[in-house]
Amino acid sequence: MKIIIDIFTLNRFTVEFYFVYKVYYIIYKVKLMKGNLTMDKVYNHVDNDKKWYNYWLNKKIFSTRVNKNKKPFVAILPPPNITGTLHMGHALNAILQDSILRFKKLQGYNTLWVPGLDHGGIATQNVLEKSLKKENKTIYDLGRKNFLIKMKVWENNVKKQILDQLKLLGCCLDWNRTAFTMDKSRSNAVKKAFILLYNKGIIYRGSKIVNWCVKCRTALSDIEVEYETEHSKLWYIKYPICNSSDSIVIATSRPETIFGDTAVAAAPDDNRYVNLFNKTIMVPLINRKINLISDYVVDKLFGTGAVKVTPAHDHIDNEIALRHNLDILNVINTNGKMINVPSRYINLSIEEARDTIVTELKNSGFLVKVDNYSHSVKKCYRCSTKIEPLVSEQWFLDVKNMSKKAIDVVRQTKQIKFYPQSWEKSYVLWLENLRDWCISRQIWWGHRIPVYYCTSKHNSCKPIASFSMPKECPYCKGTGFVQDDDVLDTWFSSALWPLSVFDWGNNEYNEDFKYFYPTSVLVTGHEILYLWVARMIQFSLEFTDKIPYKDVVIHGIIRDSYGKKMSKSLGNTIDPKQIIDKYGADSLRFGLMKVATQGKDIQISNDMFLYSRNFINKIWNASKFVFANIKNANISVYKKEIQLNELVDKWIVIEYKNMAKKVYEAYQCYNIDIVAREIYDFFWHKYCDWYIEFAKIRINKNNTQDKKDTQLVLIILITILNETLRLLYPIVPFVTSELLEFVNKVIYNKHLDIVVDKLESEVISKQMTTVVQDIITKIRVTCNEMHIPLGTNIKALFYNNIDNVNKEIIKKNECYIKELTKIDSIQFIEKINNIKNYIIILAGGYEIYLLINKPIEYKKERIRIEKELSNTKKTIKCLEIKLKNVDFINKAPKSEITKVTVKFNNLMINIKKLQMYLDILKT
Repeated sequence: MKIIIDIFTLNRFTVEFYFVYKVYYIIYKVKLMKGNLTMDKVYNHVDNDKKWYNYWLNKKIFSTRVNKNKKPFVAILPPPNITGTLHMGHALNAILQDSILRFKKLQGYNTLWVPGLDHGGIATQNVLEKSLKKENKTIYDLGRKNFLIKMKVWENNVKKQILDQLKLLGCCLDWNRTAFTMDKSRSNAVKKAFILLYNKGIIYRGSKIVNWCVKCRTALSDIEVEYETEHSKLWYIKYPICNSSDSIVIATSRPETIFGDTAVAAAPDDNRYVNLFNKTIMVPLINRKINLISDYVVDKLFGTGAVKVTPAHDHIDNEIALRHNLDILNVINTNGKMINVPSRYINLSIEEARDTIVTELKNSGFLVKVDNYSHSVKKCYRCSTKIEPLVSEQWFLDVKNMSKKAIDVVRQTKQIKFYPQSWEKSYVLWLENLRDWCISRQIWWGHRIPVYYCTSKHNSCKPIASFSMPKECPYCKGTGFVQDDDVLDTWFSSALWPLSVFDWGNNEYNEDFKYFYPTSVLVTGHEILYLWVARMIQFSLEFTDKIPYKDVVIHGIIRDSYGKKMSKSLGNTIDPKQIIDKYGADSLRFGLMKVATQGKDIQISNDMFLYSRNFINKIWNASKFVFANIKNANISVYKKEIQLNELVDKWIVIEYKNMAKKVYEAYQCYNIDIVAREIYDFFWHKYCDWYIEFAKIRINKNNTQDKKDTQLVLIILITILNETLRLLYPIVPFVTSELLEFVNKVIYNKHLDIVVDKLESEVISKQMTTVVQDIITKIRVTCNEMHIPLGTNIKALFYNNIDNVNKEIIKKNECYIKELTKIDSIQFIEKINNIKNYIIILAGGYEIYLLINKPIEYKKERIRIEKELSNTKKTIKCLEIKLKNVDFINKAPKSEITKVTVKFNNLMINIKKLQMYLDILKT
């Protein structure tokens, strides 16, 4: 498979990038030149971030137009609310999208990323109301007109701050297309959608029980409330049976609503009440007659099994009332005050009424007992005020047919795919149980409902939905009108976002809409899967018969290092701008992407951005080493195929190939965290920790010996550096753009064939494990544990149980082993005498004996061997459990079972050898 990638950050360089899957070579022609390769000693993120973002803006790199010769790849930015500056969650979302869009651009797509902001409705109005409260004012002191003027000023200030923050993150958004949910085009889309739905009869006005926030003074939809555990009381109250001395005891957590009771209910199969159904009972304190009814929804295990039914102030009770044709009595108003109750309770708050009623019930002998009770209560998702269920006249949207269509495109036709797929089930389950959407809000900031009421004929004319105030009533020919005072739920305009950003409200047949819609991918947090993602799918199918996007990528929410949700009140937030100022945008980007596993919440700390900064510096310093050596080398053009003979060269090319394949596949599935981790592991732990160290040895040796080998090493170094930078570019575009500009000065006519013999990668990997892990690393660790100082004369003796193949590998790589372990010589021996004179190392089935020119500290050596013996036993135990696992034996590949078995057997041999050596040391 060949993937051609055009780097779009610069017109200064272009590369053809090949992934080769079956034969281990990368195709490249290289000319190494002595350009100006002087680099700053330390990477300067401040200057570099500004330099490159200004370059991209000036060159209009992010601007996108219709190009029918290219396939579009489109994303829309989930519009941040204009409640204030962006937080780390916004940064996570934006960087994920930016990484995806940049990669797709590299693949040759005509990419478009549309920026925008959301007016935020209740959330934004709350911010301004808090500001007014500091001035001892309310919105009613200003009036609607002046309040909206003040909101406009706020909007303009915050919009600029948010857009500037997105630029600091490096977002490749097409700024010429910046949209706002309340600008003219989006407002037209909202009006158009409302009128279409109203004329279809899908939008209607009616009195229903709703979630009411007494602080925000507005209705909320079911998905705009949050649930919180409340530690309260459960009051047991006697309801006398008429014409009897008996009573029915009910349990309730809301005694304050007793005056709104219109029935008591029990389960139909509850034997305690079977003979009492339809009996008349009395509501305590007011002696209103009500009936005991049976309903399947009542939980027999709750309290006494009998519950009071208050249809106006409980959603479940309201459903019972509809089934049994019960009266609905409001006893709490929209301000949270008591109404339609005895005069002594009028205008009491809910809490005051509760205390007074409980006292009166106790004094009147109706209160039986009180238990502690913990239960889940609804809270306003914006101000955290406890929700009050109220019956209110509101505008509703019938979503039954919309929900069915939205389920079908995911479950049946598979037109929309979720990443990860596990979120599909939650999405479908929610839509299957969705009630009609309450779309009206009793606030001022938002899209005012485009409905007008005729003021003639005593308001008996049907309301009119219109883009503007009608000139004449079609029913009575009257000319007087008033507009509905309510505004639409902010999620109504957000649901139209994939349509409205392409001017659907004005002209749904425009070229942009036809070319860019449907979009390709939506990246969003799981907390708004229902609030927004599902709504967009519903609306897009309703208005266009097309899905809004093909893929939905779900990420988690940001939490602190202790797993707590970040909030200003807890003081655990991390400001993205502070991280950028301190470490640079790339450090923020890489730090977040490395942990952004799809669908899972993310724990972050300042330290992770420090580690990312260290990685950025590692990239810079490694590049500086490569460029410096190329600058100083006198090498010519390689025009022919290069045969790789060195094990380390073959290994690094294969490791790069394996990494590149995994990275490409991860990009395709939007697993940016895998991309970041794979590149990090390859570049730091393989390219830098090992191959550069091998390269240094050869370059230093070859300065006086083999110029051709130096040239080969440098070609491999620059080739893999170049390709890795391009793979990493979508995630960290600033530092990679700067370094790729240097690469462009080095590489000319970029096309080189580096060919590895058709040797299985597993064999090469195993041989490198012998050199790197079994020998070099083991010797280093042992010398460190034994506190052997540098400069100590050390001989390494390899016992003759090493086969000829591995002996040859050790001999061929002797220069690396000696240089990187600082040992003086390597010998192969057939027998060993006086074991106590040596430090023993067992690794990969080998026995290595280190002879040092000073006495061995036996106590330290015993401690080291005992520690290794203990660790080996633990590993054996784990392997033994694995080999006894029936599922592993039946399902694992044979090669994996063989690998585990061989490792187990080798470690068993090592146990015996370590124990023997330990016994000798103790004598």
